[in-house]
Amino acid sequence: MSENDPQLGSAADVRARIDTSKPHSARFWNYFVGGKDNYEKDRELGDHIKEIFPGLVDVARTSRQFLGRAVRHLAIEQGVRQFLDIGTGLPTADNTHEVAQRAAPDARIVYVDNDPLVLAHARALLTSTPEGETAYIDADLYDPEAILREAAKTLDLSRPVALIILNTLGHVADHERARDLVDRLMAGLPSGSYLVISDSTATSEGMIAASNEYNKSGAIPYYVRDVEEIGAFFDGLELLEPGVAQVTRWRPDVEDATTVDAYGAVARKP
Repeated sequence: MSENDPQLGSAADVRARIDTSKPHSARFWNYFVGGKDNYEKDRELGDHIKEIFPGLVDVARTSRQFLGRAVRHLAIEQGVRQFLDIGTGLPTADNTHEVAQRAAPDARIVYVDNDPLVLAHARALLTSTPEGETAYIDADLYDPEAILREAAKTLDLSRPVALIILNTLGHVADHERARDLVDRLMAGLPSGSYLVISDSTATSEGMIAASNEYNKSGAIPYYVRDVEEIGAFFDGLELLEPGVAQVTRWRPDVEDATTVDAYGAVARKP
C-alpha cells in the first residue's frame, strides 16, 4: 500500500479533508475507548459529555466487545468467511479483520468509511493473514449499490457475507431512510448472509441528554432511537438468540451486570 494509493487518495488530499475545528464522531468515540487519534475539540466534548452522562464510556467499551463476540460467533459457529464492515471508525484493538482471522485465517474483510481521518489510518487496517484478504473502500453509506459493487472486487457476493454496521445508523436522521439503506445492502447479499447492528438507544434520560449535547457541538448529528426501531432493521431476517438485546447481554463471555444504552442483534438472511 503506497502513500498515494489511488483507492485511498494521496496522503496530502486526505489530510486536507480533516477538519479539527469541530468534533467528529470517529475521533470522539476513539477518545472514549482510550485511543490517541483525536483532537482538542473531540476531547473537550468528550469530557463535557462524561460530566453529563458517564455511562457513555460504558457504551463505547461494551459496543466494541459486542463486535468481537459477534464476529467470533459468526466465524467459528456459523462458518462465515466474508465480512463487510460499514462505518469502520478508527483502528483500535481487535478490529474486525483481527478477530475474524484469528478464528478463520482465510477470512476476507472489506471495511467501508468516508471519513478523512479514518481514511488516513486505513493502511493500519489493511493487514491480513496470507490465507485471507483485507480491503478498504472510501464510500458513503448513502450509496449502497456502490458499496456492493466495490466490495465485490474482494468478496464473493454469491456466498454468505456478514454485514456489520455498528454505531453508524444513528447518523441517519430518518428511520425509514436508515431501514431502506440496510434493506438495499442486504438485498445484494445471498441467502445465508448475516446482519450485525448495534446503536446507542434512547433508553435513559442521561443518554438522551448526552445525544442532545453532542448534536449541539457542530459534529455530524447522531440520533438515538427506541429499541423497537433498532429491532425493525432486522425485519424479515432470522434473529439469533437472544434477539435484540443490550450489547452486554448478547452472548457474553462472562456476565456483565453493566446496564448500557446500546442495543444490538445478529440475524440471518433466510
